[in-house]
Amino acid sequence: MRLDVGLMRGYAMLAAAAVFMTVSAPAKAQDWPDSDEARAIAEEGYLYGLPIVMNYAIMYDYAVDRNSGQFKAPFNEINNEARVYTYKDTTIVSPNSDTPYSVAWLDLRAEPIVLSVPAVETDRYYSVQLIDGNTYNYGYIGSRATGNDAGDYMVVGPAWKGETPDGIKKVFQSGTQFSLAIYRTQLFGPDDMPNVEKVQAGYKVSTLSEYQGKPAPAAAPAIDFPKVDKDLIQTNFFAYLDFALQFAPATPVEADMRARLARIGVGPGKSFEFKDLPTGHKAEIAEGMRDGEAKLKEYLGEKLFKANGWSVSDLWGDASFVGGDWIKRAAGASAGIYGNDAAEAVYILGRNAANGDELDGSKQNYTLTFAAGALPPVNSFWSVTMYDGKTQLLIKNPIDRYLINSPMVPSLKKNADGSVTLYIQKDTPGSENESNWLPAPDGPIYLALRMYWPKTGDPSVLPVGKGTWQPPGVEVAK
Repeated sequence: MRLDVGLMRGYAMLAAAAVFMTVSAPAKAQDWPDSDEARAIAEEGYLYGLPIVMNYAIMYDYAVDRNSGQFKAPFNEINNEARVYTYKDTTIVSPNSDTPYSVAWLDLRAEPIVLSVPAVETDRYYSVQLIDGNTYNYGYIGSRATGNDAGDYMVVGPAWKGETPDGIKKVFQSGTQFSLAIYRTQLFGPDDMPNVEKVQAGYKVSTLSEYQGKPAPAAAPAIDFPKVDKDLIQTNFFAYLDFALQFAPATPVEADMRARLARIGVGPGKSFEFKDLPTGHKAEIAEGMRDGEAKLKEYLGEKLFKANGWSVSDLWGDASFVGGDWIKRAAGASAGIYGNDAAEAVYILGRNAANGDELDGSKQNYTLTFAAGALPPVNSFWSVTMYDGKTQLLIKNPIDRYLINSPMVPSLKKNADGSVTLYIQKDTPGSENESNWLPAPDGPIYLALRMYWPKTGDPSVLPVGKGTWQPPGVEVAK
């Protein structure tokens, strides 16, 4: 996951959603904007709404539909995964295989939710990332943000104005009535999983009334959540946006965007159908959304910082970080929904060698060498993970190794000058170098260098694209 740099596989298709989109109709035909304005609104609305609709689709599969095949737990309960991802996991693309995940979807309508964390040993990284329905990261609990001591933290909805109860270390306010908490707990190696499970057992999710031992308030109204599947999202985009917006109060920066969407009948609680629009209006909406898709692809191609063949992204953060830049927010969701703030984790992505050629394990063997004293500068840990370049999934390989990370450094072979060379190839580099082998697919390669809790001194990868440390290039093996 960004749900670590990843998308729900079926919903990555959203970035290429096609023509026949459901859209609410304006109250009166004469209120419809002229052709150019309608097309422009549809383009903006697509970029504005893409992360919101993607988030809803994931929430539905993870917390609503028990038969989705991806269901994790009901709202306000936690699901712990006592494992890391392997090639057998095909739902999430580009998955993190460093940290077992825990996930809790929060319904904040009736009362706040209390997240309790245990004391975690100081050398083990963990984080709880709080994300609202707009895909903003509005808070963190964990090693970097709050330390490794035990604590109780309260998450409240957008309208909450109550007092902070005794025992609560900090209050986090979500911008939407539904929210997501993603927990990452560092795994040092296969034998360490029982220790991770002990940490996960200490993660608790409680309603405020449960936490205080008081009677629960009246339950929030039941919701008839619209069913989600890939085809329905592609054919009902604006209808899903209508539904999701009712749980996401507009902020001042959104006022103009919401008003413009209303011009084509899009807004909270609307329900008119695309099929009811005149043919010309259908064409305007479809063309506008295609324009949005094209601009998003262009943005992703141009706005990522390039370094030695790698792409370095900085697309995720809170509402002030996005600042109403809807294409930036859409790019973050499209590149990897639920990515961390750069202060928490930096993602460096590679499809190209240092010379610009596309990486392909069927054609070349490669090396990646970190100079002595120049490993990725982090307070916690780093990893280089291998994916199939076509699917962005982990690959089956003879040594069941999907990554090389900093906990493995003591076991890696060092060069005479103290540098460390990773061997990126489909076949073994020989027993003398196998400790440093990152098995590659027999075809296109996709690499992700993750840096958790990057250092801020010198050298540092921060600020993204301007830091003094840059990743070394992947070279063709000599």
